[in-house]
Amino acid sequence: MAGKTIVILGGGVGGIATANALRNQLGVEHRVVLVDKRAEYVFTPSLLWVMVGWRRPEQITKGLHRLVRSEVEVVIAEGQEIDLDGQKLTINSGKLDYDYLVVAAGANLAPDDVPGFSETAYTPYDLEGATRLWSALQNFKGGRIVVLVSAMPYKCPAAPYETALLLEDYLQRQGIRDRCSVEVFTLETLPMGVAGPAMGQAVVSMMDAKGIEFNPKLDLTRIDAASKEIIFSNRDPAPFDLLAGVPPHRAPRVVRESALANKAGWVAVDKQTLQTSYENVYAIGDVTAVKLANGMALPKAGIFAEGQALTVARRIVEEIRGVEMKAEFDGLGFCWIETGGGSAGFASGEFYAEPDPVVPLPRSGRMWHWGKILFEKYWLGEGFTRQVSGFGLTAAAKILGIPVSV
Repeated sequence: MAGKTIVILGGGVGGIATANALRNQLGVEHRVVLVDKRAEYVFTPSLLWVMVGWRRPEQITKGLHRLVRSEVEVVIAEGQEIDLDGQKLTINSGKLDYDYLVVAAGANLAPDDVPGFSETAYTPYDLEGATRLWSALQNFKGGRIVVLVSAMPYKCPAAPYETALLLEDYLQRQGIRDRCSVEVFTLETLPMGVAGPAMGQAVVSMMDAKGIEFNPKLDLTRIDAASKEIIFSNRDPAPFDLLAGVPPHRAPRVVRESALANKAGWVAVDKQTLQTSYENVYAIGDVTAVKLANGMALPKAGIFAEGQALTVARRIVEEIRGVEMKAEFDGLGFCWIETGGGSAGFASGEFYAEPDPVVPLPRSGRMWHWGKILFEKYWLGEGFTRQVSGFGLTAAAKILGIPVSV
């Protein structure tokens, strides 16, 4: 059998899971090449813990080469151009020919798309922002804290609400809660809208129990850095003393400028196979636009990227082996909602269900917070990638009896 080259663009959850799954299932005559511009991976589910001082940056980062099997070729470079007809990926150090391309490039933060955001807001959505927010918190003595969702779509639908709940918890632990207010401003109607109104109302109730005000359906225009106010077109300005914001998200330039991108810049794929309009090209994770039965989009979240990665890896292996391609992604997923005080909510559901996703109300308690800690330890643990393929969430979820894609 002639050897094939599979190039994976992006070293996040989906890219790592794809590389390990392929390397586990294919012989050494086939190349698996993982391309990412960063040599270190950040375990993004723990960024909120950095934000409140529960983790240091070095505790949630790990060299990319240590997260993949030794037979995976790791190339630290930025994607410049995707030549779909010539089957080449141009990087800043040359060109890579491929037989299969898996686009797992993720979503980039674009704070400059909102005037005033970069000058005023701290974001827990990257390591630098979470670290800066922790520094600001340590000097915060009282006032109005605002959590702002500036645009849709964004990664991890629960994260803005976890941010508010964990900030409120921090204020309680510091003994200054009575001198502070915590509010959420968003263009959404309810939190985590794709999971249905009951889930959204449950999250609002969690915040209400902590005295966190929820302000939905707002039309953001800009942030006034001089007056420290958020300006909306459909309500009065919202003043703040500390602003934690979710910036707009955009697909990476190499994707937006390719023939794969839709008008919004994301990659449309078949929701079961993750196939793009090019038969040897797949896309997974945050860079994709997956439409659900009710017209809403599949959330951008690591658990979906991981499940999609394992599906794509199996389909590529099936095709290389010349057998019927049967692997399909089923839309199962789960997430945590950190609520503070050592507790967390946890929800899992069927996002491909029709006519709407089926997501039962979250279970909550200290066990689920410890479950998230175990996931972190499992994923970042030494030697993990030598024992299992894919992302650690899947194996750990099976241990707890949580239904996920296999």
